[in-house]
Amino acid sequence: MNRSRSRLLVLVVTMLAVLGVVAPASAAADPYCGITWGSRDKAAGSRDVAPGPLTAIRGGRHACFDRLVIDMSHPAGTAVHYSVGYVAAVHEEGTGNRIPLRGAADLEVVVHARADDGRGHATYVPDDRDEAVDVSGYTTFRQVAYGGSFEAVTTVGLGVRAHLPFRVFLLPGQPVNASGARLVVDVAHRW
Repeated sequence: MNRSRSRLLVLVVTMLAVLGVVAPASAAADPYCGITWGSRDKAAGSRDVAPGPLTAIRGGRHACFDRLVIDMSHPAGTAVHYSVGYVAAVHEEGTGNRIPLRGAADLEVVVHARADDGRGHATYVPDDRDEAVDVSGYTTFRQVAYGGSFEAVTTVGLGVRAHLPFRVFLLPGQPVNASGARLVVDVAHRW
């Protein structure tokens, strides 16, 4: 009886593998799209640097990840301070009010950049704070909410489909200011 059960088990596993239900061990060990980012908090830069103003928040869709871009008019060579991580809730700058976000996970993006020119003139005002970027049709992003700016710190709430790997990096220049900086947050479509 044990031999027939063993043969049946081997037959069932073989059929499931052929149908693609069970992946070979080597395929399961390969990272999705080569992504090895992880999901731990990420931060860099110095808080002692005088920040330039935030000018835009944009999104983009890619084959393996969704992308959030924050454009800033930082002086050339200025190190931008940022911190990005999963949190229980994202809160507005200044008020501390909770920002409800769609999705199963909340990613908080905090950048040391004001959203005004220092003389009271706004450099970034979204049409809708709760929908700062239209992410309808995105694979991973569910919502981008502008959490405001207070004392040269700006918060963006990113509602994500699930707790997924992400990376953060800075790029020089931006569409309207070649000497500015772009903070990029990529969130993978899956593990």
